[in-house]
Amino acid sequence: MAVQEDARPTAVRSRLLGVDAARGIALLGMMSVHIIPAIGDDGGLTASRLIASGRSSALFALLAGVGLALATGGRTPPRGRPLAAASVGVALRALVILLVGLCLGAFDSGVAVILVNYALLFVLAIPFLGLGPWILLPLGLAWAAGAPLLNHYWRIGEPLSSYDSPSFDSLENPGALLRELLVTGYYPVFPWMAYLLVGLGIGRLALSSTRVATLLLAGGAALAVAAWVTSTVLLDNGALEHLVAAGLGGHPASPLDFAAAVNHTSFYGTTPATSWWWLVVAAPHTATPFDLLHTIGTSAAVLGLMLLLAARARPLVWPLAAIGGMTFTLYTLHVVLLSGPVQGHDLSTYLTHVVIVFAIAMPWRAFIGRGPLEAVAAAMGRAGRDLVLSPSPRRQD
Repeated sequence: MAVQEDARPTAVRSRLLGVDAARGIALLGMMSVHIIPAIGDDGGLTASRLIASGRSSALFALLAGVGLALATGGRTPPRGRPLAAASVGVALRALVILLVGLCLGAFDSGVAVILVNYALLFVLAIPFLGLGPWILLPLGLAWAAGAPLLNHYWRIGEPLSSYDSPSFDSLENPGALLRELLVTGYYPVFPWMAYLLVGLGIGRLALSSTRVATLLLAGGAALAVAAWVTSTVLLDNGALEHLVAAGLGGHPASPLDFAAAVNHTSFYGTTPATSWWWLVVAAPHTATPFDLLHTIGTSAAVLGLMLLLAARARPLVWPLAAIGGMTFTLYTLHVVLLSGPVQGHDLSTYLTHVVIVFAIAMPWRAFIGRGPLEAVAAAMGRAGRDLVLSPSPRRQD
């Protein structure tokens, strides 16, 4: 997905540029949540928390599905041997992401590192690689509506998450690690599969089409507003009283006075399991139906907007696409910097990180291409595909 690949047809270049630009927005938003405090000097939630919390990581996950679709045939889902080759390639890419994520878990960065969850999402997406958009999109939306109910049921009476980033030490207790990755952790993979499925479906569409981009922008915005408004109406008409009565059950939600801003409070991945009424909230990192549908909508809208801008104002989105084209490398660098070299929780620290990622990404993408970690993951994926597709000696004879 190199920004500088001008030999590609114009429509393809614009499509890739728009996807990378959306991914760049996701990275900047995640960085802001990692660095800028949730509560401002006035005692209210900061702008970065109100805008980016929950939405940036969702955009990151949905675009993972889009990227998988583009890397495995685009509008034409693979079949037969190419599908097997794509599956092996995706699995090996996931292995690279997993190993880097486990390494980052050992750093004292204060970041809930998403990469191990991201790798598991890749693996679980493999059975769906051969499907088309008209199956994937309804399936993804149905998953967003139904998976949170099962996830809530499984968590009743279960211990809360440790909220630790997975590391190599976590492998000593694989059962607990898998439970946190799938069900209770900061990015619970089971309900989050909705993002991957919708992203795969979107990636199978004609993303270079103005009509498709416009539908993503308008349809995504409508879905986001509908989910948020419905949640708010339910809370204002009795649901909030049920939540206050049920309580947090030891859940570390912040701010503590969640009743004052329940749909803006971060719940660290999942809601308390003290009441089924928690499923009506649309707050960040709750993995409820309304949270998933709202953030699927905002993610689709951002992607649609970037696709439209990329086709008409390439210079405007190119810097965003430069960082979005190497988010694996830059996210890793961001976590390492927060562990010591450039740490802090203020606007100046955030701006420093922003300057660093742009200063690295723009020349790198212009003159070199793939980021170093992206190159390793791509090489592993390519090796896996070639292993399956290469003819056997008997077939050559």
